[in-house]
Amino acid sequence: MVELSAVEKVERVVVRGLATVPPRVLEALVRRRPVNADGERLAPEIALALAALNRLPGSDFSDRPLPEARHQIDAEALVFADPDGPVAVEEEIEIPGPAGPIPATRYRARVGTPKGLVVYFHGGGWVLGSRLSTASPVRFLARHAEVDVLSVDYRLAPEHPFPAALEDARAAWEYAVAHAPSWGVAPDRIALAGDSAGGNLSAVLALDLRGEPVVPAYQLLLFPVTDLSRRSASYAEFAEGFFLTAKQMDWYAERYLTDPAQASDPRVSPLLAEDLTGAPPAYVAVAGFDPLRDEGIAYAERLRAAGVPVRLAREGDLIHAFVNITGVSRRAHAATLAAAHAVRDALAGTTAGPTE
Repeated sequence: MVELSAVEKVERVVVRGLATVPPRVLEALVRRRPVNADGERLAPEIALALAALNRLPGSDFSDRPLPEARHQIDAEALVFADPDGPVAVEEEIEIPGPAGPIPATRYRARVGTPKGLVVYFHGGGWVLGSRLSTASPVRFLARHAEVDVLSVDYRLAPEHPFPAALEDARAAWEYAVAHAPSWGVAPDRIALAGDSAGGNLSAVLALDLRGEPVVPAYQLLLFPVTDLSRRSASYAEFAEGFFLTAKQMDWYAERYLTDPAQASDPRVSPLLAEDLTGAPPAYVAVAGFDPLRDEGIAYAERLRAAGVPVRLAREGDLIHAFVNITGVSRRAHAATLAAAHAVRDALAGTTAGPTE
């Protein structure tokens, strides 16, 4: 459990206050907001929060020792978390893994039979993040998608570099398949999901599982990393100032990979996979002000070209990690709700049209 400092507690109070400001007042407070090359304007509450965050000294975790960086990510998640109510089930689990037990938590928001099960991998560049940092979005997903969510604490780099996280992800999937019936879920109603680095693990694992007796019914990829081998145009456009920076992505890659050449491995960069045919249907969400935007779009387009049903949600007024700020941003809440409903409908067997 992370203990917030006095400053972080004050930040949380300020953030909670921001969530109560009426939209018209926010518009008046933030008259000049960033506009990207596509003409999309940053949401006012996010523009206001970023203006304050970017002025704070020491706000860049990549300048800190690793333990402090990990604390910062978990603490920021608590500051911005959606203050939701209790869930019906919150079960601590140890998954047998290739290098020892993998901690996980299973959430069920309501009493009764869920529509399915989602195996969720948190973000944080394979170096930071935890079940704590992603507790708010996975509870949100459990509640609004009406599913069980198995949130997985895979091994982190640099202590455990590539492919350790992917090996743990595979072990978590196999555990979910084996235990889903005891949770009231049919094995053909299990989805993969994750944000950022977790979206990367979900995408890679979804490809790796093709041809297995049980395959994912769906994949939810939230602003995923899909290509570490090169920088798209959005890296240059949003290199700094919009929460995730190009410098931080380099910091992540240096710790996740033991050899820069591994960036061209499709298990690191699924966009480089030769063939995406047979991947599960996907919902890919990208943010308009995010270095990872273009590679997320490119991956959705490649999936579609391979005949995979895809919904691409271009959330043009949001930033990276918007699923972590649903409690303070109306637009982030709406975008995350749309993703949750897509999972709900997919696992319930209903269909929905594409989103652009």
